[in-house]
Amino acid sequence: MEHLGYLFAAYSIIFAVIFLYVMFIWRRQAALDAELRTLEARMAVLAEQPAAGGPPQPQSET
Repeated sequence: MEHLGYLFAAYSIIFAVIFLYVMFIWRRQAALDAELRTLEARMAVLAEQPAAGGPPQPQSET
């Protein structure tokens, strides 16, 4: 019973490290989600635009 303070300190440190790790992963996931939304929006804009400088379209001769 005399080393209960050390046990409490050890568990406190472990929980603090786990909490900080979860916060780091959460922030990183939020940043990745934002970047993914940005890339999806850019792809949607590019898909709507005609390809400039792409291969020439065949023209019918009449």
